[in-house]
Amino acid sequence: MIVFGRNVAEEVINSGKEIKKVFVSTTFDDKKILNYLEKNNIKTIKMNKREMDNKYKGNHQGIVLEIEDFKYGKLDDLLNDKFIVMLDHLEDPHNLGAIIRTCEAAGVDAIIIPKRRGVEINSTVMKVSAGALNNINIVEVNSLAQTIDKLKEYGFWIYGTDMDGTNYTDVVYDTRTCLVIGAEGNGISRLVSDKCDFIISIPMAGKINSLNASVAAGITIYEVVRQKMKGE
Repeated sequence: MIVFGRNVAEEVINSGKEIKKVFVSTTFDDKKILNYLEKNNIKTIKMNKREMDNKYKGNHQGIVLEIEDFKYGKLDDLLNDKFIVMLDHLEDPHNLGAIIRTCEAAGVDAIIIPKRRGVEINSTVMKVSAGALNNINIVEVNSLAQTIDKLKEYGFWIYGTDMDGTNYTDVVYDTRTCLVIGAEGNGISRLVSDKCDFIISIPMAGKINSLNASVAAGITIYEVVRQKMKGE
């Protein structure tokens, strides 16, 4: 996987992930990172800024790393978890990164994403998540609907988010909880919605009828956390 940026480079170094090789611009001057690369005999290739700009689009900040692919967890790893967030085919890596960051900060145990027709962990997700990827379990599954059936066997109750549902603050989250966040624009799919035990919604007082997926996730995640903390 290709990742880029000074902060991401520091996160990769701190996480202990395998670094296969590194590309740095001739003007890159972060001595801490450069010393680490040299000390650990990591292959480092220098490029001029124009060449790097042409090859690696975006704000690379003079450093690009080729690292091991992200390692997803397994569904069976969630047997003892209490709060899971499931993402129903999100397409924007910025939303995924922001949700991962929120989940890690809120103490969510794990995140479930689909293998197909949705964004996967990439360099943008890693950058936006600001290091949270290293501290939360992310599970990739073939079927969200079948996964919900499995979670119910584990004792989870499934709460889907949609415009036409019960006010999210009027619902009690006092059991093992799986919160489902829908995709940008389309929301949660009919098949997934039909599997949910509850459909919850955030009241909208303005003229628009929906929120950004990562914002909606943050609001509902912290309501679940608030209730669980209150009940302890």
